[in-house]
Amino acid sequence: MTFWLRPAFALRVVSRFQRLVGFDRSMALASSALTAGIPLALLVASVVVQLGQEDLATRLINRYGLTGGGAEAVRSLFSFAEGPGVSLGVGGTVFLIISSLSLARAAQRLFEQTWELPPLSVRNTLNGLRWLAGLVAYAAVGGWLYATLGEARFGLLAAACEVPLTAVFLVWGGWTLCARRQAWRDLVPFGVVGAVASSAYSVVAAVYLPHLFSSYATRFGPVGAVFAMIAALFGVMVVLVASSALGREVHDELGRIARGNRPPDDEVRQEWAAVVAQAQERWVTAREELARRRSRRNGRGR
Repeated sequence: MTFWLRPAFALRVVSRFQRLVGFDRSMALASSALTAGIPLALLVASVVVQLGQEDLATRLINRYGLTGGGAEAVRSLFSFAEGPGVSLGVGGTVFLIISSLSLARAAQRLFEQTWELPPLSVRNTLNGLRWLAGLVAYAAVGGWLYATLGEARFGLLAAACEVPLTAVFLVWGGWTLCARRQAWRDLVPFGVVGAVASSAYSVVAAVYLPHLFSSYATRFGPVGAVFAMIAALFGVMVVLVASSALGREVHDELGRIARGNRPPDDEVRQEWAAVVAQAQERWVTAREELARRRSRRNGRGR
């Protein structure tokens, strides 16, 4: 752990995240996911309800234990005014296709920039469609896991079982969106890191999201549910982008180790010794400054 958490490696990960413009890219991904996700979720929910399953609003309420204003906002947002058999129409279908492909291209740009690949843009549309189909299948299987195993506290069992599923999807998704220009083995560190981090985030979300939905719904009504969703999606995308940066650096580090370029143990110890020395120096300086302020305050008091 002292090797993987050493200052030099951590700085490379932070630098990679900054080169990806991490927070801006996370917001762009979250916005695209929300724009494509709501109509797609309504379309899938309409089909599911006709098959005799619970509607989407009920599933979300049960998944996160929503009550009060949060539950009402979700019902208002994901209810069908004319019944669940309503179609999207021509305009809605075109919007769904464009927004879904926009999400796929946003995810594609993340992988291209992480691995420094030339952009393909719309030339990679077919792979984007494959990724979208995989995303729907992944969401369906993940939803089934939480519906079946989510009764445990905070969905811990479902989150644990979802880790290998998420790892496979992330590796396959990155490989597909890169148009197979990057070997899938290179994406394994990203898949593992992203799967563990996203499962941990889902546990945290199970605790925090009910409060977030209820708070926003109380202030803004049904629109508050949209605000809560974009906040939750932003957190997911920050995890995804950070995992992409970390996965790339782990892959590069493993490559250096395989080539025999691993830093010697004394260098790792020296890095940590320098960090500890700086922390101690700052602590001593802070204590001295605090003592001087107390002395001046006592002198004025007299």
